[in-house]
Amino acid sequence: MRPSALRVGASLLALTAVTAASASASATARPGTAARPGTTWAAGWAAPVQRPSEGFEENWASTGFADQTVRQVVRVTGGGTAARIRLSNLYGTEPLRIAGATIARTASGASVEAGSLRRLTFGHRGAVTVPAGGEAASDAAPVRVAPFESLTVTLYFAEPTGPATFHAQAYAKSYRAEGDHGADRTGAAFTAGTHSWYYLSDVEVTGGTGRRGSVVAFGDSITDGFGSSYDANSRWPDLLAERLAAAGTPRPVLNSGIGGNLLLHDSPWYGDRAGARFRRDVLDKPGVRSVILLQGLNDIGFSEVDLPTYKPNPQVSAEQVIAGYRELIARAHARGIRVVGATILPFKGAEYHTARSEAKRAAINEWTRTSGEFDAVADFAEVMASPSDPLALDPAYDSGDHKHPNDAGYRRMAEAIDLDAL
Repeated sequence: MRPSALRVGASLLALTAVTAASASASATARPGTAARPGTTWAAGWAAPVQRPSEGFEENWASTGFADQTVRQVVRVTGGGTAARIRLSNLYGTEPLRIAGATIARTASGASVEAGSLRRLTFGHRGAVTVPAGGEAASDAAPVRVAPFESLTVTLYFAEPTGPATFHAQAYAKSYRAEGDHGADRTGAAFTAGTHSWYYLSDVEVTGGTGRRGSVVAFGDSITDGFGSSYDANSRWPDLLAERLAAAGTPRPVLNSGIGGNLLLHDSPWYGDRAGARFRRDVLDKPGVRSVILLQGLNDIGFSEVDLPTYKPNPQVSAEQVIAGYRELIARAHARGIRVVGATILPFKGAEYHTARSEAKRAAINEWTRTSGEFDAVADFAEVMASPSDPLALDPAYDSGDHKHPNDAGYRRMAEAIDLDAL
């Protein structure tokens, strides 16, 4: 019999826009907004932002938008009676002008539920300018949403935006229309689509009941959901949130994965290194109580393949990856946040599997399991391994590239997490 899959270790911004790094872990609504003064905001949904780039599927990040409306659908894992959004211009080189914005409950595709559409304001104004490198939060909007319901956020860009801060791999469709269609109930005008999110970094909610602390899933493409079905919310963080709710312990689960992300180096294509983005993507999210860390595969793998996007790709040792883990653990513990360490999945047959990268994975996973430095361990490597070859993904869980799970594999990962460890 295999060992247990989890071992416990020893141990608004209304008129003003500020840098993402200075975002508060909790915020208070201004008087006159839809939420009362002193309102505590909870996480509903979030996505880490990236530099404009191309690759994978076609996206609109490099060209940006001009006299166009973008409609984006997100599923919240925490509900409430009012919501607000956060917009990021972190990688913009010019101020970003949002000429209008709305929020509504999603009907289907780009259409929204009748009677649910609300215009968003920023300091009681219908437009906002977000400085280069900054972010802005809307006022509260009275929109009721239950956990696991979807909200549609629509942004109108009257002026050219330039290249867009975005999240590349959303595994959910976003829509674009020519002209101003922020108040449309139907999706008829939204004739173009991509699978990325643009400028939208957070949806926060208030007015929910029985809240517990948020969980952040922090990692690379396996956390982001590569290989999962589009518009199905079948990434493992989504399924973990469903497990928590079914167990009677509902709480928001935020997905802070970026495809291709590295623990130790910034990438033009795959986001800032884990240590550089850990504050804004984990520590500064509302009410975070635990983080699940699954990172390091790309650090040990990129150096084995000479591809333009796999840069930088220096040889990285197991000891360097472990040192990166220790830094994140210390920073989380300093904020009273528990850290669950996840073992790196098998990847035999993938393009950067070599004897050298496999030896590094084995050493990193052994340290994760036995060091006692994590508060708990989710042994994804064990539960996802092929019964006939522990170095390879179980074929039943393989999306086809021998390193990313399919929907069934992501469900198995969510099942492997001890809910009490969170």
